[in-house]
Amino acid sequence: MSKLVPPHGGDSLKPLLLPEVERREELKRAASLKKIPMTSRETSDVIMLAMGAYTPLDGFMNKADWKGVCADMKLASGLFWPIPITLSADQKLADSIGVGEEAALVDGETGEIMGIIEVSEKYTIDRDFENSHVYRTTDPKHPGVAKVNEQAAVNIAGRVRALSEGVYPEKYKDLYLRPAESRAVFAEKGWSKVAAFQTRNPMHRSHEHLAKIAVEVTDGVFIHQVLGKLKEGDIPAEVRTEAIGAMIDNYFVPGTVIQAGYPIEMRYAGPREALIHALIRQNFGCSHLIVGRDHAGVGDYYGPFDAQHIFDELWPGALVTQALKIDITFFCTKCYGMATAKTCPHGKEHQINISGTKQREMLSKGEPIPPEFSRPEVVEILRKYYAGLSK
Repeated sequence: MSKLVPPHGGDSLKPLLLPEVERREELKRAASLKKIPMTSRETSDVIMLAMGAYTPLDGFMNKADWKGVCADMKLASGLFWPIPITLSADQKLADSIGVGEEAALVDGETGEIMGIIEVSEKYTIDRDFENSHVYRTTDPKHPGVAKVNEQAAVNIAGRVRALSEGVYPEKYKDLYLRPAESRAVFAEKGWSKVAAFQTRNPMHRSHEHLAKIAVEVTDGVFIHQVLGKLKEGDIPAEVRTEAIGAMIDNYFVPGTVIQAGYPIEMRYAGPREALIHALIRQNFGCSHLIVGRDHAGVGDYYGPFDAQHIFDELWPGALVTQALKIDITFFCTKCYGMATAKTCPHGKEHQINISGTKQREMLSKGEPIPPEFSRPEVVEILRKYYAGLSK
């Protein structure tokens, strides 16, 4: 009997990737179907469905689910779900596909057939309604809002049979863990309380401090990084992986941390995204999600602790995985170590505030990065990457 948290909405994972033998046959058949080209976000969502990270969803949401998720963070069944997972198509293509018909889901960038959808419904949405609820803004400059506004005219709902996980299993052999696989690793280690740390950046001293706090109160930490599409200027996964590995090898007790990655594309939805990050980590077997300052935020659309507060708004039983809420961390020159406002009594004049944005700026300008800010082994790897960019 597993001691790990159960998958969301039930006792078992629901990966939608067909077995390999069936995939070969279905790919042949899919080639003759009408094709729906997908955005990078929709392609990412198909892979998340394929691996079981979106358990218990069986495909793209219908209008009742879309509306309930936007307004109340509930599917039509009443199950908690904080962000809509939808597929769009232009009007002409949508009109050509009937309800009950099957269509091939195609990666719009590579042309690869990723799955087959059995169309159950076609509907239009109120974009401002979705944006104002999910992103708390309708500002078109917000990257998540921009994505919703760029969607094609019609949403197409239906069950999905996934036929591919794209480049991820091959490209990220040492990182790509499906929920069933992460659960097996945790069980093998004897872990029952696992804290996930979400990142799309190399880890500086502040991130390291968050992870070490989590190590103290759980069996281990799952450093789980974004492998999907990032914002311009973000550091590629290969470089980030090497930098995080150097930090783990040099500054963590062996066996307390696992590094992995998953194919989600960030939506930058702040509080709502913190919730779906927790829900996904529940499927991966994690009992906690580390939520620090401005989790999954962008610009100043959200308050620094909005992503923590939203967990307090959930109803009992909505989500098993809990937020491990940690205050803003900094290096205190008087304590001579990492601290938070709860542990350090000294004034701001003694605090070195650390951020990924500031670190990227210093690296891009070739400025020295003090050891209070980032570990020298990490900085060396990042400097090589930025030196290559300048060439």
